[in-house]
Amino acid sequence: MAAKSKRSRKSETVVDVIRSITSGGDASNERLLHDRIRLALVSALAVNRVLSFVELRGIIETSDGNLSVHARKLEDAGHIKCVKTFKGRTPRTEFQLLARGRKALEAYLSHMESLVRAVRKK
Repeated sequence: MAAKSKRSRKSETVVDVIRSITSGGDASNERLLHDRIRLALVSALAVNRVLSFVELRGIIETSDGNLSVHARKLEDAGHIKCVKTFKGRTPRTEFQLLARGRKALEAYLSHMESLVRAVRKK
């Protein structure tokens, strides 16, 4: 009976953490980052001041179209900055993580760490 009670408390803790991830704080920002490509994009920019489109595509290992769509969503949300320039006739697109994007990434990672701790509790 005691073991069942411990499992129930553990499950409730995990459920509480999941609920806080999906409904607490700025949930729309966290849902935005939950996608694998967008999380990878923001994470890569968190450790590099600026990355070009080609560099990001190589790091994330995705198609041009996929990277463009996800980068646009992050740009529209104010998480990243996109600067398009030309070197001669060759276009160059560079991305940079903005303060709002860094804050959203930190909140997302904090929630994921809470979830991991809750699941690993004995």
